[in-house]
Amino acid sequence: MIRHIVFFSVKDSAQLDEVEEGLKLLAQSPYPRLLEVKRNLRRDLFGNAVDLVVYGEFPDQAALDAYKQDPLYQRSIDRVRPLRELRIAADIEG
Repeated sequence: MIRHIVFFSVKDSAQLDEVEEGLKLLAQSPYPRLLEVKRNLRRDLFGNAVDLVVYGEFPDQAALDAYKQDPLYQRSIDRVRPLRELRIAADIEG
């Protein structure tokens, strides 16, 4: 299994809902076993720069690759990219 984790911050907090909705498009993709979009609870003592987290679980690399080729993925990018400031992604096995 591959876990795909992406952290986002928005340029303008007034657009947080709009970015969240754009990211939630990804949950319609058939490729992940699980895909969640959650707001950061901002409870860390050392840093809270992240506004939103996308967490996905994929059975294998082929499913993750198919997810990234899904037209929903591009629609989400088109909506979110102009509004986001930070994007950090990590893929881990386990």
